[in-house]
Amino acid sequence: MPGMVPKDKQAILDEFRQGLLNEGLIHDGDTIGTDDETLLRFLRARNFNLKQSTLMWKNCQHWRSTVEGVGIDELYRQIDPFDYPERELVFDCWPLYFHKTDKEGHPLNFHHFGGINLDKLQKQMSLKRFWQTVIVNCEALPREVLPAASEAAGKPINGTFVVVDLSGFGISQFWQVKDFSRSSFQVSQDYFPETVARLAIVNAPRGFSTIWNVMKPWIAKETASKVTIHGSDYKSKLLELIDEEALPEKLGGKCTCTEHGGCMKSNAGPWMHNREQRREAWLNGERPTIAILPGELSSDVLLHAPAEKSSGAEVEPEQQKCEAESSASTDPASTSVSASTSETSSEEDEPIATPPVSEGDLAGQRSISNEALEKSLGRINVQDVREEAQTRQVEIAAV
Repeated sequence: MPGMVPKDKQAILDEFRQGLLNEGLIHDGDTIGTDDETLLRFLRARNFNLKQSTLMWKNCQHWRSTVEGVGIDELYRQIDPFDYPERELVFDCWPLYFHKTDKEGHPLNFHHFGGINLDKLQKQMSLKRFWQTVIVNCEALPREVLPAASEAAGKPINGTFVVVDLSGFGISQFWQVKDFSRSSFQVSQDYFPETVARLAIVNAPRGFSTIWNVMKPWIAKETASKVTIHGSDYKSKLLELIDEEALPEKLGGKCTCTEHGGCMKSNAGPWMHNREQRREAWLNGERPTIAILPGELSSDVLLHAPAEKSSGAEVEPEQQKCEAESSASTDPASTSVSASTSETSSEEDEPIATPPVSEGDLAGQRSISNEALEKSLGRINVQDVREEAQTRQVEIAAV
């Protein structure tokens, strides 16, 4: 079931799509997504300004084709965000994971900042490799998690519910991960816009206002408006939005996922239905997408479709088609991290290369300059970075 587009926006959406077609910026099977909901995310992120939305789309396509020197499609083949060798180490040093859904069907994405220890992580894993796992986790949201959540809910699910747990998190840890966190926010806002439905910060410690005052300028205005901050009395607020059976016991719910070694490692959600078989079939070219196809959640039969061949890139069906034919499921779903809107771009920005992230910068071992920040973010909108230190005037309106 496609999302509703206000009448005054439909003409802009149609013009946006036609403009992308005319410029050769969108093709059937593009893994960025070619459905109306995807295009609307980019339009909302630029306040329905066609020139700026087109530039954002162009820059995103450039980033997707060049990130980490191989492009997002190849990186996603190389690193399975739900099953890579260092995953247990990452969860021990920076716990973040998808786990089921809220009452409205938004996938849940949990982050436990108190467990962050980059020094320990670097002893066994390079920060470049860790950064790559962060990127594929961002990509998992539109590529697998949201389509599965939509299929399970029987309606379009276009955003995630992010829960950030700050128990045990202090100022010293924040300064250690500040630059890395900022880079993550920027990648999410520039290349995965408008994908946060809610963001709840819980167990906020005394003095959190200092941390929040540093973080808030990184977050686009519309995303910041979706943030709620709670101390240790957060449980009742979360349970208004999340069933006890979906909320991990660690945060006051009843879910333990004991059979999977705990909620953190379970990956629980509709996106895991026959996922091992789906990924293998996709890697072997036996299906065009790793995402859940219409009808798969209600059947144990793995659906296959002929995969198109296209310069080594994955071919995804239109997400809207999946949503239109989706059927309800009783399997709970969950959410992912990605910020909602990004600052307005300069229309003169030109695509630039996306060099690897500096481990020193990401570890917070030195102050990061604008030039270094451009590299660590892999950003395309160079002027945005340069102007960021002077102004944070963001005027973005949602539909």
